[in-house]
Amino acid sequence: MARMNENGFIEKGSNYRSLIFYKKTKVLYDMTFWFKNKYLSHGDRTQDQMVQAARSGKQNIAEGVEDGLLSAEMELKLVNVARASLVELREDYEVYLMAHRLSRWDASHERYKKMVDYCYVHNELADYQKYYEQWSEEEFCNVALTLLHQADRGMCNWLQVKERVFIESGGIREKMSLARRTAREKDNKIN
Repeated sequence: MARMNENGFIEKGSNYRSLIFYKKTKVLYDMTFWFKNKYLSHGDRTQDQMVQAARSGKQNIAEGVEDGLLSAEMELKLVNVARASLVELREDYEVYLMAHRLSRWDASHERYKKMVDYCYVHNELADYQKYYEQWSEEEFCNVALTLLHQADRGMCNWLQVKERVFIESGGIREKMSLARRTAREKDNKIN
């Protein structure tokens, strides 16, 4: 979580690469790229749209967290853009399942809990890449949908925390004013 630098108003940022929801979007980008090459027809517009939605989700998290060093507003907006891109990707995976008459797994499916538990604790590319050749289209889509749900949940929690931090600490203009007032008070005490 970003916090105010003790010497001024520029915040020390979080390392977006360490965020669990970012790691999940990184996996999703790789999975989606692989999925489109294996299962979607060449020239199908859905190919590019899915890959771009996955990329946008991942990239907007990175940009948003970095922008958050100076702008809570930009951070909130960009992380929400990431969420919206991943909603688009989720829709594409759901439509694929429906169009191909494949099952969307829910709690009644025998493999659902095991899949959800696996996705919950595994957040690195290598955890998934080893299965790409083995998974059926149905397995691929359901794992992607699970990761999408978990990433979305993580981003929603992140946005709520950032909202609380903003309410408690204010934005960059307030921090700049406070830093300037503090510096003036320090100068006045010296003189």
